[in-house]
Amino acid sequence: MSILSRRLEVTQILNHNETGDTRTAEQLFPAVYEELRRLAAARLAHEPDGHTLDATALVHEAFLKLGTEQSFATNSAFTRAAAEAMRRVLVDH
Repeated sequence: MSILSRRLEVTQILNHNETGDTRTAEQLFPAVYEELRRLAAARLAHEPDGHTLDATALVHEAFLKLGTEQSFATNSAFTRAAAEAMRRVLVDH
């Protein structure tokens, strides 16, 4: 799946969130997982050696920190929030 089609899919999922669809978080995570893993790997590349988190763990922790109650209007808003959540996880860790 191309990046453009994936972003369109994410936008559609986020639009469903605006209508009160409770399955949004369940649909959103698989749609953005690989993009978030790349972002996590880039963040971890700037961390000291020997870090106990890997990209997968960082994505999962950030997703939990985001919670399921938030809503995001756009894919970029979600990505910014996820990046901030990853930063907070790394700071807390």
